[in-house]
Amino acid sequence: MITIDDTLYDRAHFDSATERCIKESGLDRRQPARYAVCFANTVDWLELFFAIRSIGANVLPIFPGTPYPAARRLAVSAGCGTLFYNSLQAELLSEQEAAAGEGQLLQMSSGTTGTPKCIARNWSEIDREIESYVTAFRAPEAMTPVVACPTTHSYGLICGILVALRRGQTPVILNTANPKYLLRKLKEIDRPLLYSSPAILHTLAGLLPSGEKIHAVMTSGTVLPEPWFADIRTRAEHMFQQYGCSEAGCIAINPDVRSAADMGYVLPHHRAEAGQGATAPGEIVVSNATTAVRTQDLGYLREDGMLVFVSRMDDTINVSGLNVYPKDVEDAVMLMPGISDAVAFRKPDRFAGERVTLIFSAAEAINPLSVREWCSRNLASHQLPMEILQVGAVPRQANGKISRRQVAEMHQAGAFAAPAMEAAQ
Repeated sequence: MITIDDTLYDRAHFDSATERCIKESGLDRRQPARYAVCFANTVDWLELFFAIRSIGANVLPIFPGTPYPAARRLAVSAGCGTLFYNSLQAELLSEQEAAAGEGQLLQMSSGTTGTPKCIARNWSEIDREIESYVTAFRAPEAMTPVVACPTTHSYGLICGILVALRRGQTPVILNTANPKYLLRKLKEIDRPLLYSSPAILHTLAGLLPSGEKIHAVMTSGTVLPEPWFADIRTRAEHMFQQYGCSEAGCIAINPDVRSAADMGYVLPHHRAEAGQGATAPGEIVVSNATTAVRTQDLGYLREDGMLVFVSRMDDTINVSGLNVYPKDVEDAVMLMPGISDAVAFRKPDRFAGERVTLIFSAAEAINPLSVREWCSRNLASHQLPMEILQVGAVPRQANGKISRRQVAEMHQAGAFAAPAMEAAQ
């Protein structure tokens, strides 16, 4: 059973919907292949998802509301021969042979460090991940899963919905467009566990009345800035965090988050290798029975088994041979009164090789020279931003992640050089 906003859809509904979708969409007359699906309505998407999975085919979920031209481009880039766009009347994109072997869930990587690519994972791999997840992470068994994130993403689909169904729970899917509505619905749910993005969790923490807390929250997708983490941690009875990647799925879960960088304990179906400590981080490499994935994340394993994140390898800034991790700069800047968000990224420098550039947002105008003075008191000399600009809003993706590569490209193109903004050079 699944509840979507205020409507409960039971097992009989989805069984009937699966049969209907197969017949009306022509899936019973098609050879199993790669299907792309983009539906604005959540229940329509889930009905077709369960139908496609039931016939052992491949499915690429596309974020709801994606404009048709963009959805079609995604479908083609992922090698899909058929697109369902807000209708069971499919559009044939290309002739395809029947899919070999078992079906797969297709996902486009986030593209935060490069061009997005299509990742394919077999349903058996996903079933193994779900079993490992429910076996190792027992704390939510008496909680109600509340999915306030896209159900087309593996975080909402696998960890939020499929894990809940495996536990015999009824997940609640809520619209995230109105944070006040979300808070009101959470108060109506018994012991809710909220699966959402860091940005939404931070917004909710700021809206909660004094003295009130959310029963439990799960964060994923990106490491929380320290000020955001502190706000959310104080407004949640329980705080969980999970770490993963498109290629490997969920890798680790932290059942009691006390530091934003503590990603969690590695799930039993994985093995992980990383660096030797905070001063010697190494690439996190995850392997299981069939594959090994190089995550391009820097981190280390503590003696107690906790996997600690340090930085994306591609985000590390090399200043005269010294490594600068952007999060260290961002956390220091966001502790300055008035600053709400910040992102640090690299810029080529003819003397040091690379230098730190910073953009930040705040409700009021803040002189960048004041930000530089603050940084000089809280950061080492090689960490100091050489260029500081205030912007209306730091560009974040829908899941709360920041693509520093994209921000650097926007900066180079002059996207942040508005007349009203001043730069500290």
